[in-house]
Amino acid sequence: QLQLVESGGGLAQPGESLNLTCGASDSTFDHYAIGWFRRAPGKQREVVSCISSSGALNFYSESVKGRFTISRDNAKNTVTLQMNSLKPEAPDVYYCAAGPKLGGATCPAHVFHSWGQGTQVTVSS
Repeated sequence: QLQLVESGGGLAQPGESLNLTCGASDSTFDHYAIGWFRRAPGKQREVVSCISSSGALNFYSESVKGRFTISRDNAKNTVTLQMNSLKPEAPDVYYCAAGPKLGGATCPAHVFHSWGQGTQVTVSS
């Protein structure tokens, strides 16, 4: 299993942007699909976006489609989630996770077996 570390969370105002990064030191990083998930207090975890091991395939939830962009740099063992036009919502903890494959068109969480500790994102004026 991979050891994943998220970074880049923080406080942003509505309409602003934040970039989240998921990194790993393992040389097998490029073998894994990576997903970004989030959980707000009192709510279930939901998938935000995910990307295949090569970067050729990706998925976005309807709530972020058109505003967020996922990308990966396998040479640097990183996956970046660029979040634009952030909306005021309850504080979310964003987690990245690694799995052997995307698991289909919706990247179900059960496919991903290695999880980071999370980074909090708060969008508020």
